[in-house]
Amino acid sequence: MPTSRPYHHGDLRAALLRSAERTLREKGSGALSLRELARDIGVSHAAPGRHFKDKQALLDALALDGYERMNHALATAADHPDQTFEERVTALARAYLGFAVDNPELLELMFARKHDPDSSAQLAAAVDRSLGSFTRMIADGQERGEIVQGDPERITTVAAASLHGLAALIAGCALDAQETLAGLDGHVHLLLHGLRPR
Repeated sequence: MPTSRPYHHGDLRAALLRSAERTLREKGSGALSLRELARDIGVSHAAPGRHFKDKQALLDALALDGYERMNHALATAADHPDQTFEERVTALARAYLGFAVDNPELLELMFARKHDPDSSAQLAAAVDRSLGSFTRMIADGQERGEIVQGDPERITTVAAASLHGLAALIAGCALDAQETLAGLDGHVHLLLHGLRPR
């Protein structure tokens, strides 16, 4: 007589997210299935439905979890008011690229725009928090006279696009991750001081 799988699990939602992230890393988002995840962690195929109504809800939860982890890393990196502006931007850049290098598949999912409308408010708030770390730093640098005046959000967009471009080039194997991280100080210096000869 076959044994049935249990419906309950200590922390089913967390276990599903861990298993989903492992599958995302190894096989991509196309291979994700609530039924397969249930089998992987040893619960009934109906059990994941208590936490995720469908695969899209699972993907949205994965993306949100990624933003929360990345935002924690960014906030930790930005929390050094004793450093120079360039040092703080470099620390923030290093935190972002470190996350991107360690989690390329997750970062791609986080930036995908296929999210369920019901989750979009939460995800939009998480995106705002990640960009907010940069924007607050830019505004603080402007107050201290360390950076040009102008719309902090626009300046943030330029800086964030530069860093995300590096992350995309690393993910696409056009740049070596370790070399890029080792040269990050120079990249930030160039970003902050521009291309004009001085």
